[in-house]
Amino acid sequence: MKNRQTETPPIAAAKAGFSASTAYRFERDPRLPSQKKAPRGRRRPDPLAEVWESEVVPMLAGAPGLRPIAVLEEIRRRHPEIGAGIRRTLERRIRAWRALNGPDRDVIFRQEQVPGRLGLSDFTHMGDLGVRVGGTPLDHRLYHFRLAFSGWEHAHVVLGGESFVALAEGLQNALWTLGKVPLEHRSDSLSAAFRNLDRDAREDLTRRYEALCAHYGMAPTRNNPGVAHENGAIEGPHGHMKEAIKDALLLRGTRDFDDLAAYRRFIDELVGRRNARNAKRLDLERPALRALPARRTTDYEEIIVAVTSSSGFTLRKVFYSVPSRLIGHRLRVRLYDDRLECHLGSTHLMTLQRGRPQSPGKHGHVVDYRHVIHALRRKPMALLNLVYREQLFPRRAYRRAFEALLERETERQACRTMVGLLALAHERACEAELAQAIEAELDAGGLPDLAAMRQRFAPDAAAMPHVTVELAPLHLYDELGTVGRGDSA
Repeated sequence: MKNRQTETPPIAAAKAGFSASTAYRFERDPRLPSQKKAPRGRRRPDPLAEVWESEVVPMLAGAPGLRPIAVLEEIRRRHPEIGAGIRRTLERRIRAWRALNGPDRDVIFRQEQVPGRLGLSDFTHMGDLGVRVGGTPLDHRLYHFRLAFSGWEHAHVVLGGESFVALAEGLQNALWTLGKVPLEHRSDSLSAAFRNLDRDAREDLTRRYEALCAHYGMAPTRNNPGVAHENGAIEGPHGHMKEAIKDALLLRGTRDFDDLAAYRRFIDELVGRRNARNAKRLDLERPALRALPARRTTDYEEIIVAVTSSSGFTLRKVFYSVPSRLIGHRLRVRLYDDRLECHLGSTHLMTLQRGRPQSPGKHGHVVDYRHVIHALRRKPMALLNLVYREQLFPRRAYRRAFEALLERETERQACRTMVGLLALAHERACEAELAQAIEAELDAGGLPDLAAMRQRFAPDAAAMPHVTVELAPLHLYDELGTVGRGDSA
């Protein structure tokens, strides 16, 4: 077109590199090819023409949250002649209508994270990973702490629910591992603890949470209930953490762990590798973090329980056995997420594994046969219908042995034999070895013989050394009693 200002159409076209006919066509119609294209028309009749304005739009205006599938079902109920193939057309039409006429939607405002300001805590359920500890599926949660700026994180395996005890233990472990404290701590985990609690319990948990944060100099904050994106700095990393754990389990080749400590080491190693990638950002954030206090604060609940005549106490719908000499005493129990520490006054007595209720309507049992075996020896028939009989057996072999004894012997003889085996395991400290011997007998089709087991696990007869005693002559004792008088100076 620049050449056309001074040249004729054929010459201008030749200089531009196309034919004269094309130049004359441009002269007649200067529009671009895209401007000449006719708009695409509808290729088939509109299936919603009769119902869109009269029925669908009033539905959308009256109920903004109505799903397109519900609109389709209602329209087909009113008009059976309309087929199900219009679903995608209806969904696109509703989406376009809402973009033009729908209500305003919530807006997420991206935040710029300040170094050292915010640390977040939350729990995520891990039961779907299929982790097994000691051959038993581990239904657990993961407490997750993360710094919003640097992305430094800490994870702690939680066996119970989202309780204050789990939060306090996990948060303090994270802070002492980090070596510093952020200015603000945000969590929504306590909202789960508040659920179904009375007013006094809610206020007590609130005071304890505020006291925990005050001990570390952190400002406690919580996101609005049901607004998960306010905790987006940790809600999103939940999924990344779980996927990383899943990949690590696949690379490991097995999801079985010997004990809980091995699984926790596995989680710590994985989190340590993830933190190594954020080391530079953590170095930038560390000067803005506050120093730790001189010591940790309590991360347990302290409860007073009474030991009943059953040689145990019930706490949170779980029965725990203790030595019978404590019957009638009141114990001070420190309740942690995975254990109980029992004190008589200020004296620490024992540490018990924390149990969980079997179901909402049934109590759980944490029983050590050593606590009651002396009483069972006097009353062996009490074993037959004992409430916590299954939990009394320390290993599967003992449970198999009792079932086999009940099938092939009388109830009285079966109880006597079983109690004798438990007593033998306790007195000779041979629980594992005796279990192996019982398994061998059962696999061979026989029954454990108590007398043979006692002889097999009897203590070795010690060889008595031969001692020769030489008696001294009696006149030597007279000489010992004689005191000589020396010369006077």
